[in-house]
Amino acid sequence: MCGSDFRIELLGSQHAREAFTCSSEPLQKYLRNQGKQDTRKHAAVAYVLTPDGRTIAGYYTLSQFSVQLHDIPPDIARRLARYPDIPATLIGRLAVDDKYRGQGLGEKLLLDALQRCLVHSRQIASCAVIVDAKDEQAKSFYEKYGLLELPEIPNRLFLSMATVEQMR
Repeated sequence: MCGSDFRIELLGSQHAREAFTCSSEPLQKYLRNQGKQDTRKHAAVAYVLTPDGRTIAGYYTLSQFSVQLHDIPPDIARRLARYPDIPATLIGRLAVDDKYRGQGLGEKLLLDALQRCLVHSRQIASCAVIVDAKDEQAKSFYEKYGLLELPEIPNRLFLSMATVEQMR
């Protein structure tokens, strides 16, 4: 099955959360136990990648966030509003089920998340996308798409919304 046979939709009760398995226990546990609660409590929204409306091949979460202006690389910070905290969107989690690894679905999830962040930034201000990479492998994945590590916060990566807009 190729990536074009999948669709991305909001996590719902019809999705088989218990069947989702991935090598990261915290990411697996989050989807199984907390994803629906976070959506219900407006803490984060989970989007799932599914081939059939039930199976979860991967997922990501989005939530509002802010980053301190002084944490952003100076060359980028100069182009942003001069507020102590800059509005951003957090991709809190992103994972692919082990059965679907190696099919480019992580990229599909990330690009969908970035596009969704851009669209929403036009309705609720967001200057950037922030990701907290879980490990070095995740960090290098995000860096391939232009995310930059914030110098003062290890494994926290940043991508300006202007850059996301240019990716379209």
